[in-house]
Amino acid sequence: MNIQHLQRESFGSGGRHYFLDFNKASNNSDYIRITRSDLQADKTFKSTTIVVFEQDFHFLIESFSMLFTNVIYRKEVAKRQEELRTKGIKSWEPELRPREKMIAQGCAALSDAELLAMLIGSGTPDVTAVDLAEKILESVDHDLSRLSKLSLAQLKKFNGIGNAKALSVISALELGRRKDLAANTGFRLKLAK
Repeated sequence: MNIQHLQRESFGSGGRHYFLDFNKASNNSDYIRITRSDLQADKTFKSTTIVVFEQDFHFLIESFSMLFTNVIYRKEVAKRQEELRTKGIKSWEPELRPREKMIAQGCAALSDAELLAMLIGSGTPDVTAVDLAEKILESVDHDLSRLSKLSLAQLKKFNGIGNAKALSVISALELGRRKDLAANTGFRLKLAK
């Protein structure tokens, strides 16, 4: 195959190097070849290559653009939230506060941590309700089924969670369980007063 190398860029650090080649194939179509070369323990190099053809360039460019935009946005949001976190939720801009966000955008706009924070109500002087909710969710690997199985004692192990907050969470999750049970079985559960 007759390949014409149009442009090459490379960069690397230590034993890892990247090569980006813009080439023209013998059929006159352009393609990008991305190669990563890693120095092995035996002083040889192991290379991995991917090729993106001309008809897919726009997908590659769009993907990179979206990737970098999302990373920058997330970093900015994280930085902003970290600054606001130390001041508490009331200092957050209204569109970032869970209650106001729910009113304006509906339940679907809230993360699991924000929904759980709504049940918790408040955090501690050092930790917002959202941060506290995130810690609880992290303890169950963000598995809502596992969250619903936490006992009163297990929830109270989190600094800032007492009986009232733990029972609110347990009650809400129990209502959700009963709703699912009723939907799956067609029965309504009535408990004696």
